[in-house]
Formats: sequence, C-alpha cells, structure tokens
Amino acid sequence: MPDFDARAVAARALPLLDLTDLNDDCDRAAIKRLCTRAVTPFANVAAVCIWPRFVGEAKVLLSGSKVKVATVVNFPGGDQDIAAIIEETQQAISDGADEIDLVMPYATWLAGDRVVAESTIVRVRTACMPPVRLKVILETGRICDPALIREASDMAIAAGADFIKTSTGKVPVNATLGAARIMLEAIRDAGQPVGFKPAGGIRTVEEAAAYLALADEILGPDWANPETFRFGASGLLDALLAVLSGGQAVASGGY
Repeated sequence: MPDFDARAVAARALPLLDLTDLNDDCDRAAIKRLCTRAVTPFANVAAVCIWPRFVGEAKVLLSGSKVKVATVVNFPGGDQDIAAIIEETQQAISDGADEIDLVMPYATWLAGDRVVAESTIVRVRTACMPPVRLKVILETGRICDPALIREASDMAIAAGADFIKTSTGKVPVNATLGAARIMLEAIRDAGQPVGFKPAGGIRTVEEAAAYLALADEILGPDWANPETFRFGASGLLDALLAVLSGGQAVASGGY
C-alpha cells in the first residue's frame, strides 16, 4: 500500500484491538499475561477476547482498567445446539462478559437453511441485553462467494448484530480485505449503528493500516473508533507497541 505514518496508524489501532487468546492450551497463567498486556503506557486495548471459562477471572484482573471482556459462543465450528449456545451465553454474561462473539451456523446456512442461522442470532441477541454487545462471526473464509458474504452480512445486521466479524481465526482463510469491503458496504447501506471486526491473520501495522483505510473510504474518516471497529488479533499488539516505543521494550500495566 502507499506510504503511511506507521506511528499514527499504531496509535489509532491500539485502542481498537480485541487482544485475543483462544488457543486450545490457554490456561489461567496465559489469561493473567493477556490481561497484563492489555494495559499499555500508550493506551489500553478495547477488549480481551477469551474462552468463556475465563471470563470471571479476567473481569477481576481488569477491574478499573475499562478494558472490556469479550468471549465466544458456538465457537469455533458454529454447530452447537441452540439450547447449549443460549446456556453458554447466559453463563458468560452472568460471569461478567461485556461482549459476546457468536459464530453464525455457517455450514447450515451454506447448505441452504437460512432460518437456523437467523433464529440463532435473534435468540442470542435477546440474551444479550444492553449494554452487552453481540458480535456475529460470519466465517467469510468458508462462505467465500462475495454475493453470499453480502447476504450473510445483511442477514446478521437485520437479526440484531452490534458488530459483524469476519472470522474465528481457526480456518485456513480468515480476514481479507475483499470480505472487509463487502461487509463495510453492507454496514454503510444498512444505515444502522453496526460495527465491523476483521479477525484472524492481521499481524502488522501495514495490514492494520489497510483495513483502517478501507473503513475510512467506505464509512468516512471519523467512523472507526472502539464503538464501531475492532481488530481481532493476538500478534498485532507487539507490532503496534514496537512502533509506538521506537523499538524499545515496553512494560505493560499491572491489572
């Protein structure tokens, strides 16, 4: 992409980050490290995104930081029973989750059953009473077809998503600029206050700059903020801090 101000991009991107650990081997020690890293000398990240079983612990660790706690349901395959999804959602909210990242039942949706996907989003939306936010993961790397990505985006928005999110980070193709364009255009055309979250594979300041430039192009230069735009990433934080610190080691805060 054209030349850009790396420091300005890093400063802009840092408070838009959902710092993520959804590794299969994640444990309490990893959650403590993640929550510590979420608080930096430059700005705090927007949220940590973690497995449901760690929500309560993360809330305690981040108390006073204003960093949100996000968790995932119907993750990663999008194929759980609706009763299990609702139970998991309600428990996560009871434990203190601020945001729920729901995997749309994309395989069923691709097989032609649009009703199950839509009703799942509607029912989880009902469980996520404000101020809890609902992010709907479309898994665009599995949907692939641009027309279907647009259809899924429109459906998720109509069903009540607060954000539409590209990916779980658990499939071979995750966030792409092509899918991002389609989803951002769906948000623009909907005329509703819906956010966008590219997730999976975004690791560099240059990649972050490309997504922010796309959001600026489609929705305006003042649109992307923590209420409307998030990066879902685990490795991006190190790249942002390296730029902001001029390559010096950075000590995170003590939450």
